[in-house]
Amino acid sequence: MQSVDRALDVLEALAAHGGEAGLSEIAARTGLPYGTIHRLLQTLLSRGYVRQESDRRYALGGALVRLGGVAERMVGVWARPYLTRMVELSGETANLAVLEGDFIVYVAQVPSPRRLRMFAEVGRRVLPHSTAVGKVLLADRADGESMALFERTGMPRRTANTITSHEAMREELATVRSRGYAMDLGEEELGVHCLAVPVRDGARVVAAMSVSGPAERIDALDRDELAEGMRKIALDFGRELGSDEAL
Repeated sequence: MQSVDRALDVLEALAAHGGEAGLSEIAARTGLPYGTIHRLLQTLLSRGYVRQESDRRYALGGALVRLGGVAERMVGVWARPYLTRMVELSGETANLAVLEGDFIVYVAQVPSPRRLRMFAEVGRRVLPHSTAVGKVLLADRADGESMALFERTGMPRRTANTITSHEAMREELATVRSRGYAMDLGEEELGVHCLAVPVRDGARVVAAMSVSGPAERIDALDRDELAEGMRKIALDFGRELGSDEAL
């Protein structure tokens, strides 16, 4: 069991470094001895879960894609009852999103029953800086880790409201941490507002759930009251993800 736990630590360390890291970076992240890391990497390499680059760095391997695709589909199925509750709470479209590498990926959605409603195509990949779900997911990371991601991706301006500076985003993420939810106020798409809350599996934020709709309808809602209701639903979902029934 210890070997399994350590192998997962190595994979998570690679993911935390954007999918690619050297031995020293893995060691710093995991606290494991170099010899142990090397033995684990050899096993992971042989199974395709890790690959070795030409510069002797290690990267997440293609075998994870197969597992990840199946896992995402299952999480989307488990999420639907909880997203439905969010639609009933808000009247707006509800989404589930995760952070994959440097991108946000929408993995499930339940649409609003209203004629005018928002759609985020399941499987769509977007940069995190302009979305409420992205802010929630990055707020759980250390500032240095989040800023390193923004260095890699840039912070392109999607609308006139998009946050494009590191300092402004650092302040935004601090606000998200203190109030427990994030807002996208027309930062990804003009006229569309979104509120997102974290999904926790124990202490870790593993996903984000959001409701999105026309700006005037979202603005008419009591944000704190809506966020409190959404947090309760997300808490229930996180408990299911961490339960034996979800395994």
